[in-house]
Amino acid sequence: MSTQETFISHLVELRDRLLRSIYAVLGVFTLLWFWPGLAEIYDLLALPMIRTLPEGTHMIATGVITPFLVPLKVGLMTAFLVALPYVLYQVWGFIAPGLYTNEKRLALPLVFGSTLLFLAGVAYCYFVVFNLVFRFVVQFAPKSITPAPDIEAYLGFVLTMFAAFGITFEIPLIQVVLVRTGVVSVAKLKDIRPFVIVGAFVVAAVVTPPDVVSQLLLAIPMCLLYECGILLAQTLDRFLGKRAATEDSAPDAAETENEPSP
Repeated sequence: MSTQETFISHLVELRDRLLRSIYAVLGVFTLLWFWPGLAEIYDLLALPMIRTLPEGTHMIATGVITPFLVPLKVGLMTAFLVALPYVLYQVWGFIAPGLYTNEKRLALPLVFGSTLLFLAGVAYCYFVVFNLVFRFVVQFAPKSITPAPDIEAYLGFVLTMFAAFGITFEIPLIQVVLVRTGVVSVAKLKDIRPFVIVGAFVVAAVVTPPDVVSQLLLAIPMCLLYECGILLAQTLDRFLGKRAATEDSAPDAAETENEPSP
């Protein structure tokens, strides 16, 4: 098969896998449209804010078609998250034939590990951070003001926070990859720990809203996750190093046994 034919076959396979992923997302979206419904999904997303608002207060929509578009966006986002395992399976099916055996061993845990860590960050943001931050903001507001957030502004805020905390929870995995690929060593990660702590608070101040609670709820997990990444990288380095040494010594032992005795 010529190079051009190989390239075309790869493009065809890429198109097929992209279409399968899109069909999966649209299929899940269709199911969510009928049950539980896009409005109910948005209500669930807005629940942390609704709980902290004064009794009888609701969120508002300032745009004409905003009450339709915002739940639609939330439904698509939810459908993508539900269909994500199948989408990742399609990605893996496309890239796996071009990887070496050792690369496959590293790539597969990375794909699923990064997904689980990102979802863990989103869950931490939804169940812990939102409840504390929204309660703090509402209590801090003057008595003459009745909080009534716009649903589109709320969605933008939620997506920003989900992305910030989801990426933050990827820190241990990033450290492991850097150590395993030889970019940095575990000792170097320990040496730059003070700079990472300062950087965590700087990043939290830039990414999160200008309140102390949300900044601490992002900066402190970043520092703790960095420490977890060091421990995980150090453990894997010792374990895999010992296994590699065992595998290297095994052929030497076999050759020694096969040598003729004098």
